[in-house]
Amino acid sequence: MPVEEEIIHWWKDEKGEGHRNALRIETEQPQLANGFPRDGVVTLRLMNTVSQQAIKLSPDEALRVSTQLLQVAKELLNQKRAMWHEHED
Repeated sequence: MPVEEEIIHWWKDEKGEGHRNALRIETEQPQLANGFPRDGVVTLRLMNTVSQQAIKLSPDEALRVSTQLLQVAKELLNQKRAMWHEHED
């Protein structure tokens, strides 16, 4: 399963100890099954220092998630820009 992207996030707990989280995007290519084309699979894998969890998504589901993430991220960036604009005035 090819890894398309891995986003690493380092953070410190209340004691100041460093921890690592990772979000990995993996893919499985579309295939023929019983003579019919089948969707590929997008796997989102969340990993930290003690465990990992994965969710497998169809291409349609992955597109819905990515569209929602894009909308939310744009809105947060726009809010931050507005705050900077007010701060500079």
